[in-house]
Amino acid sequence: MSHEPSHLLLPADSAWLALERPENPMTITVMLRVDGLTAPRFREFLKVYWLAWERFRFMPVQRSPGWWWQPDPVFDLKHHLDVVLDRFSPEDLQDWVSARLNQPLAHYRPRWKFWLAPNAEGGAALLLRMHHCYADGLSLLGIFDRLCPPSPQQHPAIYGAAEAPELSRWTNAAKTWLEQLMASDLQSAGTVAAAESEAPETSGSQQAGRWLDRAAHKGLKLVHELSEFLIEPEDTPSDLKRPLLGRRQCRWSEPVALSRFRAVARATNVTINDVLLSCVAAAVRTRLGIEDEALADTVLHAAVPVDIRARLPEDLQPEPGALGNYFGTVFVPLPVDGESPLERLYRIKHETRRLKKSWQPGLAWGLAASASAIPEPWRAPVADVFYRKASTVVSNVPGTPEARYLAGCRISEQMFWVPQAGDIGLGVSIVSYAGQVQFGVVADEAILLDPSGFLTDCLRELEQFPGGEVSPRPEQKSPA
Repeated sequence: MSHEPSHLLLPADSAWLALERPENPMTITVMLRVDGLTAPRFREFLKVYWLAWERFRFMPVQRSPGWWWQPDPVFDLKHHLDVVLDRFSPEDLQDWVSARLNQPLAHYRPRWKFWLAPNAEGGAALLLRMHHCYADGLSLLGIFDRLCPPSPQQHPAIYGAAEAPELSRWTNAAKTWLEQLMASDLQSAGTVAAAESEAPETSGSQQAGRWLDRAAHKGLKLVHELSEFLIEPEDTPSDLKRPLLGRRQCRWSEPVALSRFRAVARATNVTINDVLLSCVAAAVRTRLGIEDEALADTVLHAAVPVDIRARLPEDLQPEPGALGNYFGTVFVPLPVDGESPLERLYRIKHETRRLKKSWQPGLAWGLAASASAIPEPWRAPVADVFYRKASTVVSNVPGTPEARYLAGCRISEQMFWVPQAGDIGLGVSIVSYAGQVQFGVVADEAILLDPSGFLTDCLRELEQFPGGEVSPRPEQKSPA
């Protein structure tokens, strides 16, 4: 065992190691298309900029009383970058990415790796696979945002972070936050009670009753929200809930103009995220293996990650550019029985508004973070509380509105694929970048053998909305 410094992972990070299954690894996959990126240029980029985040030299190691960050004593960049010289066609590239996605990361090294295919048709393809314990999708995008400036002549100004013990600081901050929350509730209730005591028509018993009622309000709300979360019905058995094989296929769509989604959102008074979820609901509907007349009784949820950084108290919020996991999950009912695109869209709008006002994201984050503290025999039942409530994971991550440059080379596309926990075998990812939107899908072969049709159905649904039609190309005038 190494005698170099090591420290415990934060609960929200170690949770992804505790909940991992062999057939469903908790690994994020990111693909960039980067015009003209060469292997020497990228190696230099990694040495100078990427490895400035010290965590990338660490690996998670399990020993009492949990998971520890431990430096790799023989770290070498060559273990974390493969260069592939094949001239991949677009079709070949999708198969190649799927094969890499099924390739396990070594447990005896830091759990991340890049592949670079500099000769791929349409621009170099850069693939990153990283275990979820290092970071969530927004943390990774934050790193690329810092390392990839909007000009090829511009260099990253602020980057990197030392890896330091955070558990005790984080635990103390969480305890202080809870104590302040309780104190503020009692103080606010007492202030209201004092004001009411000045009213001569209010009796002492009435004042005490109102004071206690207000003091208990938030506690009761928390209990109610937790109860609602735990008793949410499980998804109906369907073709999306088959036993997993552990072999996955991934695909991604051609870029679609973000303006099309904005036009639909404006025309229907919904959010772009509502439109995206409605497209997913339409594609899922035909793949359940459930007869149309039975769809009215079908329960089906999408697990949607929600960033909770801004909801945390200041002492718990991560520093800008920090790695880690700071998201909760909401379980959005998908209206697979909806008979028209607009019906599905407005029902999703109603559900997302309700969930945004709830405490469900924070509750889910807290419950997931507790996974590593639960004895191993009890973890499966706790995980089932989450993963039986959803048949797919849908993640929407906004990229930068303008094009960015990596090592001086223009990034023409960004795409990522989300991991699916428990027995969920379908993941849908949506990323916007430089005025374009792309859908990605990853599926266990037991769920979808070829996910390409799923993407086609997502885009077909978009065309059904007002403003979502593909604009006809202007006719070319014949030369005089």
